[in-house]
Amino acid sequence: MASASRRSILRLINASQHTCCPCHGHSHVHPHTQLQAISQLRNFATPVPSIEREYAFEVAASNLRFGDGVTKEVGMDLKNMKARKVGVMTDPNVAKLKPMQAAIAALEAETDLPFEVYDRVVAEPTEESWRDAIAWARHHDFSHFLAVGGGSVIDTAKAANLFTVYKDADLMEFINAPIGKGAPIKQALRPLIAVPTTAGTGSETTGTAILDITSRSFKTGIANRALKPVLGIVDVHNTESCPTAVQISAGLDVLFHSLESYTAIPYTERFPRPANPILRPAYQGSNPVADIFSLWALRTTVEHLPRVAKEHDDPEARRQMLLASSFAGIGFGNAGVHLCHGMSYPISGLNKKGPKYKHPGYVTDKPIIPHGVSVALTGPAVFQFTAPSSPDRHREALAIFNGVSLSDPSITKIPDREIGAHLYEAIARFLDGLGVPRGLKAVGYKTSDVDMLVDGTIPQRRVLDLAPGVGDVAGADGREHLTRILENSLEY
Repeated sequence: MASASRRSILRLINASQHTCCPCHGHSHVHPHTQLQAISQLRNFATPVPSIEREYAFEVAASNLRFGDGVTKEVGMDLKNMKARKVGVMTDPNVAKLKPMQAAIAALEAETDLPFEVYDRVVAEPTEESWRDAIAWARHHDFSHFLAVGGGSVIDTAKAANLFTVYKDADLMEFINAPIGKGAPIKQALRPLIAVPTTAGTGSETTGTAILDITSRSFKTGIANRALKPVLGIVDVHNTESCPTAVQISAGLDVLFHSLESYTAIPYTERFPRPANPILRPAYQGSNPVADIFSLWALRTTVEHLPRVAKEHDDPEARRQMLLASSFAGIGFGNAGVHLCHGMSYPISGLNKKGPKYKHPGYVTDKPIIPHGVSVALTGPAVFQFTAPSSPDRHREALAIFNGVSLSDPSITKIPDREIGAHLYEAIARFLDGLGVPRGLKAVGYKTSDVDMLVDGTIPQRRVLDLAPGVGDVAGADGREHLTRILENSLEY
């Protein structure tokens, strides 16, 4: 077999077909690159099918309602939808708080609107917790679902909805390939309304649901437009009771949702083009619509997350972070995330067996690296690595972190080759100001753990294939890149 893998050769051909002249943006073919790829292809015994690059992107997002106190309308919404029986999902903490009280009051205000409450959702859901929620939902014949809580609650409700419709399907039927089968969702799901109580995941806008595959010590999930809620009710009152540590971690998720989606490979570089539109993935690569939402969310988070960390009761900062969360959700829900998220899944999953780090401010007796923190730990090193792929986009991110305009001389005078180093420092400085642990060593990982973290990252093809500069992540070069990024993330 040739020295290059079949997939890496196809990437080479694809890259040569649409590499653009940096001066004029016109496509031109690099003959040497194509000849090199074609020469390698001759070593394969079987013919390689024609590879067509993507030429389209789709925009999908839930309807959103934003306002102070709008949770009180959810009963009327479900009544307007002619709900017959509602499955209400939350977690044990939110079940005792005002957001859930407001939602229940809204349901009870409507006559003849039966509902059942499931309050056993766990933070950082697992296969076991999803199966429990699915069994509960299947036992009842719900016509609609209502999720009140953070991303864990909303994602669990999406799974319960999916497997209520697919009554005989196994969990792995729809889990992203290559971990699961990644089957398409062809049946219409029940209407789901999501009421977020954290400003972070943006799950109220997306068709993504994440869980911890404990048997393999990493996270993955299901990403399909069919999962997205029909309505996200974004109520500023619902983050009043959210602890500061949780708000910071959730805000970090917003930060990297926006950064990763803005710097993901362009949608035209994703291949092969799906044979049927139903197979077009939710995560498509950066595109003009997602860019607008991602950039706004990035600017807003850089400005307002430090205010939330400093003053929990700053209502304007909380309001802006809720908007940023939903905007970033629209951005990454259509463009996708890449390296920070791909590596975060084993970082948080392996913690339960390895370092057993417990993040301050979280009320739990179990080890936990909160999702936003696990994403942030590799942030500086990731964007130093990806900067050469699109210096202009990374330069714009640097200007935002530095609080200056893109035309400021402190930004324009930096050579392209140095943008990554400057962005590394800017992100590290921002995270330091929020009290984020300073690298993987700060949460208990050691240099000897890097290979294990790489092993847990490589299966995350759903997001890694959107990462610029990685190439064939399953090949030697991809592994080398991931190893270097994780080594550079050990401390800063």
